[in-house]
Amino acid sequence: MKMLQVTLFVALLGFLASAATGSKDFLPFDCNEIYCHDNTSLSGLYTIFPGDPTTPLQVYCDMHTDGGGWTVFLQRMDGTESFYRPWSHYKAGFGNMAGEYWLGLENILLLTLRKENELRVDMEDWEGRKAYAKYSSFSIDTEVDGYQLHLGRFTGGNAGDSLTFHNKMKFTTFDRDQDTWSGNCAKTYLGAFWNKNCHYANPTGLYAPPGLVPGSGGVFWKSWKGYNYGMKTLAMKIRPVSACACAQ
Repeated sequence: MKMLQVTLFVALLGFLASAATGSKDFLPFDCNEIYCHDNTSLSGLYTIFPGDPTTPLQVYCDMHTDGGGWTVFLQRMDGTESFYRPWSHYKAGFGNMAGEYWLGLENILLLTLRKENELRVDMEDWEGRKAYAKYSSFSIDTEVDGYQLHLGRFTGGNAGDSLTFHNKMKFTTFDRDQDTWSGNCAKTYLGAFWNKNCHYANPTGLYAPPGLVPGSGGVFWKSWKGYNYGMKTLAMKIRPVSACACAQ
């Protein structure tokens, strides 16, 4: 009976999210459904419903990069938001959706439960050069399993692959150590993440220009600029991989 109830609930969400174009009942599950609903949509803030129809979630949608339809779950751009935060904050999400934010592990989980997603990481250095990395799939487990990361193969991008090293790792914050190092990677390097022992990427690290953060505590992507180059901007975003994701 419980399984039947879950199935019916998921079916209801799917029906609501794929409502006819122009209907006031259109409740998009993610940014891709918004783009498919209207492919002239501009990048910006939108409301999505990855949970249920009564719990709207505001998010930034990237509607122009690589075909559009990307739901951004991490955005770094100016250092206005502190990312040195406890487990409860990373679970629920925090920040300004028009600026720097973390969407929340529970919301990321919801977005990856129903659909298979690809991952794109976009970044820019302080000289205006841009780079990216793409992965064939991205999902996480529940909190009981430590929000363990499941990452597909690296599919390209001039930033190189700095994330495969983190695959299969559980999420670590300064108050919940789940990495494989003898210390706490999040506490030592000032940013929570799916750390190993410790990292090749630190997207939630301390925001600062190159040379101002000692060691590897800045917002870096090792395969592009090395450990000590703090990025000017970095965003992590997901989009369904199915070619039929836009079918109405």
